[in-house]
Amino acid sequence: MTTATSTADRSPAPQLRRPLTAARLPRWAPAGIAVLSLALACAIGAGAGLSSHLQWGLIAALLFVSISYGVAAKVEGHRQAKDRFFTSLVWTAFVLAVTPLVSLLVYTVQQGNGVVDANFLNHSMRGVLSAGPGGGIYHALVGTLQQVGLATLIAAPIGLLTAVYLVEYGRGRLAAAVTFFVDVMTGIPSIVAGLFILSVWNLALGFDYSGFSGSLALAILMMPVVVRSTEEMLKLVPNELREAAFALGVPKWKTILRIVIPTAIGGITTGVMLAVARITGETAPVLMLVFVSDSINTDPFNGPQMNLPVYIWQQYGYNNQYSYARAWGAALVLIAVVMGLNLIARGIARWRSPKTGH
Repeated sequence: MTTATSTADRSPAPQLRRPLTAARLPRWAPAGIAVLSLALACAIGAGAGLSSHLQWGLIAALLFVSISYGVAAKVEGHRQAKDRFFTSLVWTAFVLAVTPLVSLLVYTVQQGNGVVDANFLNHSMRGVLSAGPGGGIYHALVGTLQQVGLATLIAAPIGLLTAVYLVEYGRGRLAAAVTFFVDVMTGIPSIVAGLFILSVWNLALGFDYSGFSGSLALAILMMPVVVRSTEEMLKLVPNELREAAFALGVPKWKTILRIVIPTAIGGITTGVMLAVARITGETAPVLMLVFVSDSINTDPFNGPQMNLPVYIWQQYGYNNQYSYARAWGAALVLIAVVMGLNLIARGIARWRSPKTGH
């Protein structure tokens, strides 16, 4: 019995039916499949007589997802093929989302690059024929900066204090009502804000067209964005910091002012800058409340002013080659301003992040 058992124990183990390692596609396979999909899409589009490059791109996206799944299923197995399928689907969605933005930027730069120069930035449209060359955006740039600046001075403190109330003090029905109205204001159309200010400020109170009137409408649009972003940033501040301050006998208002807000100041500033970038391109309330002016008006409280979005709309409406060029140049400057604000917001957020120690 012992000998038989020993012989059985020394018998070789059965061979594994499935190998420990499986075949994998090389790293360059996704790029190669993408190039192949583009080539096939171009051939199919040209052969079928499709004139739209958008149709070619959609065909290439479908081919990329299909070929990626088929090749992965053949080489790596169906389980890995599913992972490849969803990965390629995500990359395809990313490319489809980024392509319009890149196309817009490239086309705007191509159309407006030949117009934007020192003369374009330092002159207004006073005395310039709409169908003739010359002119610039100085008056519109001044109006945009003043109107957005006033709106920020109005909306940022109110939004910050509202967020502090909701996070630190808000309880019961009043806090729920404030939250509800902030959510409603987040989706309010810009034209509605303009109509409200026009009815109250201009018609009821009798004030004339001015840059400040437009700033009031822009502040209404900006305020809920500031409240929401600031509220989320304040919620990220650890409660341990508040409790430590309370344990040392620090009053609640001083804890908020000296500990909570400085801790979240990076995110708060980022939210304010993103809200500023959102209102910079608004046209309807500015056109309704500020009106238009071809001259430089540095007083936002008296008389009509120009604004970059309204300037673009006005020049495009003149329907001639010179006005088209000025419109595209103003659009390029407006995109640069908005992009600069977003970059500043990202820089402040990175500088004030906890990892940097500031």
